[in-house]
Amino acid sequence: MDASAINIAIVVVYLLAMLAFGWWGKSRTRNNSDFLVAGRRLGPFLYTGTMAAVVLGGASTVGGVGLGYKFGISGMWLVVAIGAGVLLLSLLFAGTIQKLKIYTVSQMLTLRYGSRATEASGIVMLAYTLMLCATSTGAYATIFVVLFGLDRALAIAIGGAIVLVYSTIGGMWSITLADQVQFVIKTVGIFFLMLPFTLNAAGGLDGIRSRVDASFFQMDGIGVQTIITYFVVYTLGLLIGQDIWQRVFTAKTPKVARWGGATAGIYCILYGVAGALIGMAANVALSYVKIAAKDDVYAEVAQNLLPVGIGGLVLAAAVAAMMSTASGALIAAATVARADVLPFVAGWFGKKVNTGDTENPEHDVKANRIWVLALGIVAIVIAIITKDVVAALTIAYDILVGGLLVAILGGLVWKRGTGLAAAASMAVGSVVTLGTMIILEINAKAPLDGVYANEPIYYGLIASAVVYIAASLLTRPTDPAVMQAWQRRVSGQEPEDAPEEVLAGR
Repeated sequence: MDASAINIAIVVVYLLAMLAFGWWGKSRTRNNSDFLVAGRRLGPFLYTGTMAAVVLGGASTVGGVGLGYKFGISGMWLVVAIGAGVLLLSLLFAGTIQKLKIYTVSQMLTLRYGSRATEASGIVMLAYTLMLCATSTGAYATIFVVLFGLDRALAIAIGGAIVLVYSTIGGMWSITLADQVQFVIKTVGIFFLMLPFTLNAAGGLDGIRSRVDASFFQMDGIGVQTIITYFVVYTLGLLIGQDIWQRVFTAKTPKVARWGGATAGIYCILYGVAGALIGMAANVALSYVKIAAKDDVYAEVAQNLLPVGIGGLVLAAAVAAMMSTASGALIAAATVARADVLPFVAGWFGKKVNTGDTENPEHDVKANRIWVLALGIVAIVIAIITKDVVAALTIAYDILVGGLLVAILGGLVWKRGTGLAAAASMAVGSVVTLGTMIILEINAKAPLDGVYANEPIYYGLIASAVVYIAASLLTRPTDPAVMQAWQRRVSGQEPEDAPEEVLAGR
């Protein structure tokens, strides 16, 4: 067998293993809590692995190596910003979030403010998670097209179907078990295979230094403004993303959520440094290869610098990174759609929707599977038919941070914050973010310049913060009964056998 056939065989075995974990997870899924948050029973090892897996996707793995190839050591800042977000969330808020015993970010807002006006946040969160899932699903094509010679649409469909199957069958348990394998594969692939082999091929750090521009070793080589943007968008976005919070909900105790997450954050930072070093070494070691785009560097390293078989494992690591993010975003989208968006929309028509069947848990699991399946198909279709899903994800990410961040974090840290202020800040922040983006796009010299600009998220955040503070001080404080119930919840006093409706904040 030639090297290409061996690499293909390794990736195929990995994909089949993911399907097997779907069936394994099914045996542990008996009710709503098992399907959506792994029964809230994850210990330190499983929790750290699944948290690191969900945040380190294709952008962190393939994109991180590409940034190192183009900008040198400063290419690490994208992934470092992600790691910083995980660290901050874990050390500052994860313990409190874990005690809430809920399923979505919107439910936290309802519990904290006692206002159903904040439920509109579910629509923004659904858009964000769905676009994140579509982006990760579309990323499979970068590996499958090269490896299998498939058409892009077919490559997306096959990769998406595999994630869809194991996520639908076993929910969060299947995703968690698959994440552990993906975490191990990524760790071995990046730290123990790609990093030493590429550094050796480039002649070590001294060999790199002698053949590249001095800016490759400057920490701000990628640009100070770009670094700031990474921290504003990714660090702040990770503090409030449903896909990340849903992992926090799986932790067995607040201590696991806090320190397991902090460990994952440190791991992410080291992962970013390793990716940048791999890219720098590849710039020297692959100088004889014509590379069209920086995102192709990862696959070129796997095929040209690594021994037979090891290249296949490294390619599997890239697929693992994309699948872990896609599966996490998919179950998050399904959770938000069923728990938040459906009741919110139905409420406009004067109807009440039951989002949980506590009398028959099997029916509830079946309903969740249907939501995961339906939204998974939607994400695959979006990834296939949309040429620039990243633009849609950027819009959703900007609204998420510019519109929702202040209300969510304000509720966690400021007792004087009120429901009316939260709803107003979300509305104003979202409108300012979108409005600024539209204005910049109209006046842009090139398509999508306004979408990718930094100003919308900055202006949205400022407007949201001003409105939140002013409206909170000008409106009546939150009902004492609501605040007392909130304090009981965050202190862990909510009884473990509380009805599912109470735990969901309904």
